[in-house]
Amino acid sequence: MAKKQYRLTSNEAVYSPGIVAWAINGYCFEDDRAKLRNLMVKTYGLTEKAAHQLLSGEVPHRIEDDAVVFEIEEGG
Repeated sequence: MAKKQYRLTSNEAVYSPGIVAWAINGYCFEDDRAKLRNLMVKTYGLTEKAAHQLLSGEVPHRIEDDAVVFEIEEGG
């Protein structure tokens, strides 16, 4: 399996580390999970799998400057 790295960058309107921290916090509420996953898919172009793994904490992430960076296993 290959790893795919995602880099969620910020811009003038969106500070990605803050958005991701907020979404991770809300992901613990099952009723909000689908909406938060969809937000990440639409905003950052993530796959459903990548969004779930990031928000659930299944994969670690790090902050580099104003970006959130994480990797997931692709395939399988």
